[in-house]
Amino acid sequence: MESYLKKEFRERDVKRIRNIVTKKFGDKTASQVGYTKENPRREEGDVWEEDGRTWTIRNGIRQNLTRLDTVKQLIKTPISCPKCSGSMKHRFSKKMYKIHGFCFDCTIDFEAGLRRAGKFEEYERAMVTGNMKTFAKDLETWAIEQLEESSMSFVTEQGDIEDWGKSNNKSQLELIKKIKEYKRQVDKL
Repeated sequence: MESYLKKEFRERDVKRIRNIVTKKFGDKTASQVGYTKENPRREEGDVWEEDGRTWTIRNGIRQNLTRLDTVKQLIKTPISCPKCSGSMKHRFSKKMYKIHGFCFDCTIDFEAGLRRAGKFEEYERAMVTGNMKTFAKDLETWAIEQLEESSMSFVTEQGDIEDWGKSNNKSQLELIKKIKEYKRQVDKL
């Protein structure tokens, strides 16, 4: 019987054994060749398109640009008031920021100035009529959408489909007329 190895060791096997004996466990024994994609170096404020999306870097973070970014900025309330740099912690500050663009304390000062100048009643009337106009517009839009979408169809016990909507009955048409008349009256204010 022969006691020698019939298999020859490859060079990388020998390197691996040497690395283990010398306690260099992380050293490589072979090199790999392959394709690596080069990522271009991006800087703060760069805008590029990749995979059908638009990207930018803000504050060192890669962010996706969407159509709603402008809307997000509009509804975001700042930490401090842009007018007085005071805190926006008051419970009414967020609401006043959405209306006026500054905190509750600045709103009080603004309205007090209008009272001193004698223009507060005009300002108040403009605010109330603006709210009424917006409400009338929203009401009209909602009513028209409800009437257009009210195609009520039902399936009977026999499997027949009955369509109860789109009847344009007189009460629906009268409701639309009344809402439009209300909107015209509010617009005159």
